[in-house]
Amino acid sequence: MDSKTLKSAEILFELAYAEDIGDGDITTNNLVPPAQLKTAVMVAKEDGVIAGLPVAEMVFRKLDENLVWKEVKPDGSQVRLGDVIAEFTGTYRALLTGERKALNFLQRLSGIATYASLCMKEVEGLSVEILDTRKTLPGYRYLDKYAVRMGGASNHRFGLYDMVMIKDNHIQVAGGIKPAVEAIRKKVPMSIKIEVETSNLAEVQEAIEAGADIIMLDNMSSEMMAEAVKLIDKRAKIEASGNMTLKRIRKVASTGVDYISIGALTHSVKALDISQRIID
Repeated sequence: MDSKTLKSAEILFELAYAEDIGDGDITTNNLVPPAQLKTAVMVAKEDGVIAGLPVAEMVFRKLDENLVWKEVKPDGSQVRLGDVIAEFTGTYRALLTGERKALNFLQRLSGIATYASLCMKEVEGLSVEILDTRKTLPGYRYLDKYAVRMGGASNHRFGLYDMVMIKDNHIQVAGGIKPAVEAIRKKVPMSIKIEVETSNLAEVQEAIEAGADIIMLDNMSSEMMAEAVKLIDKRAKIEASGNMTLKRIRKVASTGVDYISIGALTHSVKALDISQRIID
């Protein structure tokens, strides 16, 4: 896990700590001796792909700096129902107080990784990249996108700052696709890619003529996408977007697009079911 993602996790942990622990875990602190040690495991309760173990470890280590942590199934690993994911020893208080926060992070990120992996399996053998979007949980951008990578998919732009994306409202303000691209070209370095959103073949043609680096085919039928791919004829990279489901993405990939962006990777993820058990 890179330094920016870990820093993001630390900030989120502080928020999680404040909202969950507050002035202290009044149940655990009044029942469990402070020095008592225990060993626990994280166990998969369904099949999936793991992501977020470094964050889970961080949660417990913040509560017990002497924690002994062992990853059994590292991030990116496929797991089956009943598999032990991690084993760790620390103060009983830390294990009980940190449990829900660690699981909240781990279950969400593993859910994202699992869905990303399912999407990748659907397009196996085809030359296409599965991309995420900016439809992430606020504050979780780095973590959500990390989980996408753990599932084998790729990241689109991280924010509004690292790539130009000219959408319908931008086009309306600029007076068309061509003037929008021309205006941007004058103000940003050539190293910055310019992507243009299109919804029909006429707009695709205009984006080609404007010299867009990437042309997004937004909410088009698979048949129209196939026509757009022929029209573009490798003069720009092509991204398909809008209502991308597991049932549909292989057909879309077969049209010849370079990328398929899927908001559902992060915006409506189902958490992977994982539990914590005390074993000693």
